[in-house]
Amino acid sequence: MSPPHMSGDEIQYIQEAFETNWIAPAGQNIESFENELAAYCGASYATATLSGTAAIHLALNVLGVQHGDEVICSNFTFVASVNPILYQGAIPILIDVEKDTWNMDPAYLEEAIKDRIQKGKKPKAIILVHVYGMPAKLNELLSVAREYDIPVIEDAAEAFGSSYQKKKVGTFGDIGIYSFNGNKIITTSGGGALVSENMEWMEEARYLANQATERIPHYEHKKLGYNYRLSNICAGIGRGQLNVIDQRVQQRRAIFDFYKEALGKLEGITFQPEPEGSHANRWLTCIQLDVDKCNGITPEQLRLSLEDRNIESRPLWKPMHLQPVFKDCPYYGSDVSEKLFEKGLCLPSGTAMSVKELGEVVRIVEGSLEEDSM
Repeated sequence: MSPPHMSGDEIQYIQEAFETNWIAPAGQNIESFENELAAYCGASYATATLSGTAAIHLALNVLGVQHGDEVICSNFTFVASVNPILYQGAIPILIDVEKDTWNMDPAYLEEAIKDRIQKGKKPKAIILVHVYGMPAKLNELLSVAREYDIPVIEDAAEAFGSSYQKKKVGTFGDIGIYSFNGNKIITTSGGGALVSENMEWMEEARYLANQATERIPHYEHKKLGYNYRLSNICAGIGRGQLNVIDQRVQQRRAIFDFYKEALGKLEGITFQPEPEGSHANRWLTCIQLDVDKCNGITPEQLRLSLEDRNIESRPLWKPMHLQPVFKDCPYYGSDVSEKLFEKGLCLPSGTAMSVKELGEVVRIVEGSLEEDSM
């Protein structure tokens, strides 16, 4: 559905790592990748990590989130946005999304903050997600966060290359995180990063990611650390991928336009909106099906029709408040997240797809609707 797409430049950086024997989590590729990543995003500092999940976990650490603290997070996201809260022994406070971007609803965010404060527990941080690469309503959300003086971790795991008001997402919050997993718009095979304007936080994150090892000859550890550093080989892949990020964003947006042009005319199919001022990377093209207007066909029936032709698609994220692991977490919102999950489907969106392959997906979708109407 979203496989890796190599540029061809990656191999030269990998070869350099082999030739110099810098294979382990140290070497020139790591420093260069961090510098090039920061420059691309417009951030002052970047720290490469083993995954986007690790980056969120480190961000919570440097912000001082501890056992029993409360951390606000979007309800409509992948579980990796929320799991690190539990790693810290903290409590997730889940917030529903709005219909304009499918991201955290500013009104419910403020309602939750007021209610938690009234209950005597001011949230320690906010994890704000840009789902499927679509920028959230940053102005409104950050205004609420600043009013109550709560730091923001901007989860741009799916949104690398997306912009809001001509500025790269991930650079609006106090700390931004990215994922370079194999299914993301660019990849390091597995990897992630934090970005920030706060040098001390980034140094602390790098220190914790390296098992909190003190800079002395013997192994000395004053804090609990983690094995979260990216390898020099993976960083080399990342450097080659960074060379084509703008091209990949253009390609994903072209795939979205292809699907919308072909399927948007069908009654009952709608697409994830893109409000004015946002420029999404369109990591995955996501549709919503109105079953009553689609001749009774459900997203699951459509998914199975595609699977019968060995084509992968996937339901939208199941809301976190419906996940058994988070069933006891406080939730603020209505049913927007639930409706998105119920009606949504992610279409194949890999940038290496040919026009013929895209056309095949369209024909199967159209055919499924026609068959159901017969």
